Amino acid sequence: MNRPVSPSRVGVRRPTSAPRRGDDLHEDALRAVLAEDPNNRKAFEALASIVRRQAEASADDGDPLTAEHDAEPARRAADLAVWSLGEELAGNPRAWLPLLELARLSIADDHEAALRRLATAAERDHTGQALVEALAILREAGLHTEALGLGVGHWRPAEHTPEVVRHLVHAALDADRPAEAAQHLESLDLHPDTAAASALRAELEPHVARAAHHTIDS
Repeated sequence: MNRPVSPSRVGVRRPTSAPRRGDDLHEDALRAVLAEDPNNRKAFEALASIVRRQAEASADDGDPLTAEHDAEPARRAADLAVWSLGEELAGNPRAWLPLLELARLSIADDHEAALRRLATAAERDHTGQALVEALAILREAGLHTEALGLGVGHWRPAEHTPEVVRHLVHAALDADRPAEAAQHLESLDLHPDTAAASALRAELEPHVARAAHHTIDS
């Protein structure tokens, strides 16, 4: 109750004359948390769940005989609600988590825009966690070359979590580039957390060695 009021209106629920729902107090509390930290994952996922549920309920005509056939419009309405939430929160210049969600929702339909959102998310986060998740999104979509491009352009060994290298190595291997995977593995030597870097190197080296051996045999 004594928290200072943020001057930003990003993520604040729009005024409405509609009757208040049971979720409204919870929604307002989650939006207040996200106004302070737009990358709070638990708050974002909880709020996304609320807006998704509300959108699905609005799209549902209440007829159980047609519910199965009308599932697709409800799903689209829910995705659109989460999209709108992500756009609102992404307006905060510190926000990278909402940008990742927007990219995830648009990767299949608007490839270039999704890549721009992922790059912006990576630029906004100095820890490298956003880059890790951005690379995971691209790899899950089968976009291994794009993952390599994004990672090479944004990976900062002195600042970022070494987990970035895990995705770079696997993306290179999935793209049939074992030599490039070995180069990314070597970049772990530049990381200040030598213990974490050594553990990750020990985990990844067998994968790189097998790929290199397979290339020689071929």
